[in-house]
Amino acid sequence: MKNFMILIREDAAIMANMSEAEAQAEINEYMAWVEEMAKTDNYISGDPLEPVGRYLKKDTIHSDGPFIESKEAVTGYVLIQAKDIAEAVELAKQCPVYKHNGAVELRPIMKY
Repeated sequence: MKNFMILIREDAAIMANMSEAEAQAEINEYMAWVEEMAKTDNYISGDPLEPVGRYLKKDTIHSDGPFIESKEAVTGYVLIQAKDIAEAVELAKQCPVYKHNGAVELRPIMKY
């Protein structure tokens, strides 16, 4: 099995304008997705990210937000394991992020 990171990318404005009920419904959808992956031993871990942060270069802070001049932000991550990238893609396709036209970035984790 190989490990993969799924970076969840969502429209920051949509997320910020959700009601508490809408946000809870979204959380429930993510929990159901994770629970399905856990049943097949594909889920390793994951968490949402807070909407604050810093974007840094060597000597400067370029942005006080978690993203630069973009409406799309990385709002969370999920670590999974799969036999290959094709299986990882199938797991990532089930992510609830697509409901709001979000996207995921799927990256194999290098072992050395």
